[in-house]
Amino acid sequence: MTKSLMQGDREAARKKGLMAAGAAAGTAAVFLFTGLWPLALIGLAGTGYLTWDWFKFRAKRGMRF
Repeated sequence: MTKSLMQGDREAARKKGLMAAGAAAGTAAVFLFTGLWPLALIGLAGTGYLTWDWFKFRAKRGMRF
């Protein structure tokens, strides 16, 4: 059975959102448990990119939040 375009977009947006949330949790864990703030800053940059990618994907397709 084929999926509609909207269903595919929703699944892709969900995956992107989960990746961004996982990166945020991982960055927070690195900072809290190890205290290595330079590594946390690198993780924060990666988290910011993934969050921006998720936001841009949803905005481009007119998806509500």
